[in-house]
Amino acid sequence: MLGRFAPGVCTQVAAVSQQQQTRNMATLKQISMRLKSVKNIQKITQSMKMVSAAKYARAERDLKAARPYGEGAVQFYEQAEVTATEDDPKQLYIAMSSDRGLCGACHTGVSKVIRLRLAEPGAENIKVICVGDKSRAILQRLYSKHIVAVANEIGRLPPTFTDASKLATAILTCGYDFGSGKIIYNKFRSVVSYQQSDMPLFSQKAVENAPKLTVYDSLDSDVIQSYMEFSLASMLFYALKEGACSEQSSRMTAMDNASKNAGEMIEKLTLTFNRTRQAVITRELIEIISGAAALE
Repeated sequence: MLGRFAPGVCTQVAAVSQQQQTRNMATLKQISMRLKSVKNIQKITQSMKMVSAAKYARAERDLKAARPYGEGAVQFYEQAEVTATEDDPKQLYIAMSSDRGLCGACHTGVSKVIRLRLAEPGAENIKVICVGDKSRAILQRLYSKHIVAVANEIGRLPPTFTDASKLATAILTCGYDFGSGKIIYNKFRSVVSYQQSDMPLFSQKAVENAPKLTVYDSLDSDVIQSYMEFSLASMLFYALKEGACSEQSSRMTAMDNASKNAGEMIEKLTLTFNRTRQAVITRELIEIISGAAALE
């Protein structure tokens, strides 16, 4: 009986052994391909980290020169005690982001501040201008009716005052007359830290009704309008510089973390690959020895 069924049993054992060997070889190939892919990703993240580090050093130098523009414009509103007029409830929020990603939650934080405000009562009087595609992509899904304009091609090159002037002109000519508003941007604190901050926006009527505006001499409507246009461009320029510096530092940190994670994954995959290869070699040696012993 045993001799009768022995050939079939041997055939089944050989088929199972061949199937396991094929399956293990496919696993080795998959691990090898994944290991190669992770190594390529690590090279990319390390290169992006070096590029972001160089751009961050330049952005930090430019930010020091741009701070007087934004701080000076905000000081004017504080010293003149400018407040929003009660008879004009329309508000304008400007989300300062960029078109580029891979920088952590840099753009998400700005959009989250506006999203929380739009979820509160009275949001029907709020309109949003998105500076950069990242903020538009986040806000458009639920609050597309609040978006009046979108500025593209932001973040590819270092921002200049000319870019801020064009952006200010687009905001003033978008057709939305607002009484007050805010510029939401990322304020740079350190290489690994930034926070969402805002700067106030006011209409010309609100500035003219400021209680302490009389301390400034020779102010008429034309002068106030010219200053409002210049102060808007100055604050946007400052917000762009703050956002660019925060974005580069956040991207540098994110790419550093990604490189470390890729290194840990490479170690695990290498260990798994070596163990699987050793198991395949051991099984093949056992099959060879067993076959040689069966022939004797």
